[in-house]
Amino acid sequence: MIIPLAFALWLGAPPAASTAPTTAPPSAAPASSFAARVLRSKLIEAGSTGPAYQQTLWAQLNGPTTDALKACIRSHAPADKSPFTLVADVRSDGTPVAIEVQPATPVASCFATWFGTNTLPPPPTLPDTSTYPLEIDVSITP
Repeated sequence: MIIPLAFALWLGAPPAASTAPTTAPPSAAPASSFAARVLRSKLIEAGSTGPAYQQTLWAQLNGPTTDALKACIRSHAPADKSPFTLVADVRSDGTPVAIEVQPATPVASCFATWFGTNTLPPPPTLPDTSTYPLEIDVSITP
């Protein structure tokens, strides 16, 4: 219950019982915005199923992720090694979909393409959606 409440507060939406208009002000981020997806992913990650899924996910992806980033850097030399964030939704079969990166540098876009080719561990089931939100902050250090 706290996740939908936090999400609604973050978006600036009025409470459900409010008589205020149901449209968000123009400055509010739509629910599908990149920032909203990052927030939802972080809230899910901090929830009861998040830590176990993260551990399983990174046990599978740690080495391949490093290799993919190195390949993306090599193929886009001189590479922009700026930090970036990836968001995705993971289907129950582990297929990542709706993958986005910001900022969308050539290295980040290359990494997003690679990420989409993976089959991830099946995620926990969530009561309000058929996919599991995922967020990855990437910082490249020499």
